[in-house]
Amino acid sequence: MSARDEILQRVRSALKDVPSDETSTSYPVPRDYVRGRDLPAMVDLFVERVEDYKALVTRVGSEAELPATIEAALGGASPVVVGAWFDEQWLPTGLDIVSDDPLLTPHELDPVRAVITTAAVGVAVTGTVVLDHSVGQGRRALSLVPDLHVCVIRTSQIVDDVPAAVTVLQASIAAHRPLTWISGPSATSDIELDRVEGVHGPRTLHVVLLEDTG
Repeated sequence: MSARDEILQRVRSALKDVPSDETSTSYPVPRDYVRGRDLPAMVDLFVERVEDYKALVTRVGSEAELPATIEAALGGASPVVVGAWFDEQWLPTGLDIVSDDPLLTPHELDPVRAVITTAAVGVAVTGTVVLDHSVGQGRRALSLVPDLHVCVIRTSQIVDDVPAAVTVLQASIAAHRPLTWISGPSATSDIELDRVEGVHGPRTLHVVLLEDTG
């Protein structure tokens, strides 16, 4: 018996008394985590933690500043793919945009140099942006293949910690949407702890933080 067969046999044995009509939603998952941390400078903490991950952050005070800010963040990277239903008024003029409708093949996506998306939520204590691949975010591959990711998020979307983010994402979780949790640019380390960026995703993450009051 191979190792694979042995593992599968153990899994089947462990599940043999589970009713055939039981599903992943048959039992509620408790969400009684600690909540309501006192983080008076939550947005500043988010910025600090994002920058700790060697990502870039630019803060803007109004939507009118977004086109110029996004253009500067792109730094001439071209062509660009944009998350589906991204607000066109936020985009700079003259971009070489590659459409993902119909879906780009891996071969067609490979030469795309940058992606522009929104986000679903930001987590202050971990410096994480979360994509649920809804409006303005595009499918998951778009945030993983291009070398530069420019992500626009509102200050009102920032929460204190991961449990709070999971609460915000409940509708997406219930809809079985994929979630991409991004803490800085893609990075890994070898056995000698030498950090290498851009191995499994964007080499550069630029977060554009739009100040608002919700």
